[in-house]
Amino acid sequence: MAAISKAEAVWNGDLTSGSGRVKPASGAFPELPVSWSSRAESQHGKTSPEELIAAAHAACYCMAFSNGLSKAGHKVEELNTTAEVEFVPGTGITSSSLTVRGRVAGIDEAEFQRLAEEAKEGCPVSKALHGNVKLSVDARLEN
Repeated sequence: MAAISKAEAVWNGDLTSGSGRVKPASGAFPELPVSWSSRAESQHGKTSPEELIAAAHAACYCMAFSNGLSKAGHKVEELNTTAEVEFVPGTGITSSSLTVRGRVAGIDEAEFQRLAEEAKEGCPVSKALHGNVKLSVDARLEN
């Protein structure tokens, strides 16, 4: 059976001077304010669709990478992933860049890099973005 995720957004006013809010149906986090300036300039306490995509991509990637590492017989201690989603006004989302630092027992650098790349290609959020935006991963194994 498929899992359905749901969120609600409300917007008041025009694009550049209006504002809105977004709220997940799960209640996992509180309602968040959104605005054009938070999307195209700087956030200043408000979020953007791209920041929410970045959060989803970082979380999804961590899960996919952890799964791939575990299936290959490696013990994952910690994966710390940041996703940076670039939005260009007039163009849209152009890239999502993942940076991951991992502590994994019993793995060499080459295997870590191979599995990091596989996770980038295989996580469901990457698959949703694939072909539409440039995807990259910078993976580093830590001791």
